[in-house]
Amino acid sequence: MVQRRRFKQQTSFRDRVEEWAERLRAQADELPPGPDRDALLQKLEQTETAKYLEQWVSSPGVRPPK
Repeated sequence: MVQRRRFKQQTSFRDRVEEWAERLRAQADELPPGPDRDALLQKLEQTETAKYLEQWVSSPGVRPPK
């Protein structure tokens, strides 16, 4: 069986997602309107959703189902 290489992340998930969103936003701002820019904006929207979901899941009000 092949074992995965595991390592501990140096930064939190939230920080990594925010950094990735900033890079995507900067790249999208440099591109002219078109399919490439639209693809970057779609990825940016996905990162914003991931950030929102991570914040929601890690909130103290979330409880497991009974």
